[in-house]
Amino acid sequence: MSPDADPTIARDFVRFALDAGVLRFGEFRTKAGRLSPYFFNSGLFDDGIKLMRLGEFYSRRLVASGVEFDMLFGPAYKGITLAAAIAIEFGRRGRAVPFAYNRKEAKDHGEGGLVVGAPLRGRTVIVDDVITDGASKRESVELLRREKAEPVAVLIALDRMERGGAGDNLSERSAVEEFERDYAIPVIPVATVADLLDFLTSHADPTLSAHADAVSAYRLRYGV
Repeated sequence: MSPDADPTIARDFVRFALDAGVLRFGEFRTKAGRLSPYFFNSGLFDDGIKLMRLGEFYSRRLVASGVEFDMLFGPAYKGITLAAAIAIEFGRRGRAVPFAYNRKEAKDHGEGGLVVGAPLRGRTVIVDDVITDGASKRESVELLRREKAEPVAVLIALDRMERGGAGDNLSERSAVEEFERDYAIPVIPVATVADLLDFLTSHADPTLSAHADAVSAYRLRYGV
């Protein structure tokens, strides 16, 4: 199945992110210095019920993508919890999926090393919340390849589909597109800003649909 084979995943996820307060509307300064009309703060998936549901959405999207995989890898720090949540959801479904994560600094005592969890081997999906500049995902790819594992996909919550750069000097591609170009590894988002726009423009609640114009204008200016 392609990521678009089950359109309910993205729509349900947007609704969940709104209800959880993770997706908010207003005026927010991005890392690039832009004023964004929406903000996605994955750190607010901050209790067991939210994390359980988040693992369900990631798992649904991964299955729908059709990507064959053997294990999960979560880059420190946010990827650690995400990889564990997804592995638990697969366990609930009856599949034992190994997972591992890295330390920011190598441990020089005990078991030592940079990697914690299952041995890195086979077809591995890297799990994180978003791709901003792609740095941690690039580091993850290099780490996996050094360990002789095969990175086969990157699974994220939201793709902002936003061009990099500053002012009028915008790049042609988004961070996701640049990563896919450089590594020939697909990035699989649970939802995209295009899904968010579809949700807003089709929603009967005027308090939500009122944000569609601002999100659309922002996407027109910065989107790919």
